[in-house]
Amino acid sequence: MKNFVKEIEDLTKSHVYMKNPVQVNEIINNIVNGGTEKLQMVFDFDNTITKQHENGKKHLSSFGMFEKCPSVTESFTKFCEATTNKYRKIEMDPTIDMSEKQKKMEEWWQITEESLKGLRVSPEEIEKVCMELGPSVRDGTCELFLDLHMANVPMLVFSAGLGDCVLAVLKNFNIMLPNVEIISNFLKYDEDGTILGFKDKLIHVFNKNEYAIKGSSFYNKIANRQNVILLGDSLGDACMAEGMEHLENILKIGFLYERSEEALPAYLETFDIVLLDDQTMNIPRAIFDRIKSNTPAGQELGVS
Repeated sequence: MKNFVKEIEDLTKSHVYMKNPVQVNEIINNIVNGGTEKLQMVFDFDNTITKQHENGKKHLSSFGMFEKCPSVTESFTKFCEATTNKYRKIEMDPTIDMSEKQKKMEEWWQITEESLKGLRVSPEEIEKVCMELGPSVRDGTCELFLDLHMANVPMLVFSAGLGDCVLAVLKNFNIMLPNVEIISNFLKYDEDGTILGFKDKLIHVFNKNEYAIKGSSFYNKIANRQNVILLGDSLGDACMAEGMEHLENILKIGFLYERSEEALPAYLETFDIVLLDDQTMNIPRAIFDRIKSNTPAGQELGVS
């Protein structure tokens, strides 16, 4: 067994934390030995694919971009500000029980959906705002996505935010690739362009997992891929691979920025690797490079 925890230089840096380096090393070895044909990638979107901040300035979330649309009413913007201040604290508080958090997140999205109804914000307007005001993706994201595509590795992007904005940002960076599937809250319109709510079951931060894609064509593409690298920035993100049967190895990588000193113990209990204020994809990139180098040429399986 190789000592990847020490061999991969990025994993030795001071902002990288692991509760159990021996276990992390074993998981990485198993995933590397499985090669790309057994691998799937699961990403959160806000603050995971996108940067948590840039030079100390926070980026807009997927829902924050929607709020910047000129057609969004002032009353809806004030509603979002008030509810975000209330519920975001609950989401990030490591002392609140997970079942209580889930109830509150469901409550948050239900009242948000009701408040959306009746707004007239076109898909074209959303795309324009996302292009002009959208967040930066983490350094190395585009290169990682392209390499995963070339290796035929399926990528699942979960977002408890607004799927219309997630899609627009990925398109802006040319990384909405054939092997990428988005599971999120997409707007539903009537024939006159009025928002009716969301298309499907509400996705919030504590229920976004692979149960949401069971029975779909994408689920069938990943059914035999037993190894997962999962990336997220909230405690609930660590559950995104739940619902997938026959998984053998899951490497959970957590990006931590806000309230890091207070939240670090809970993150170390939840994620295998915790990265403090790392605005890059350097570590998943380095691990994927080891997987790719261990995969014989021509052995990758298509996912398109």
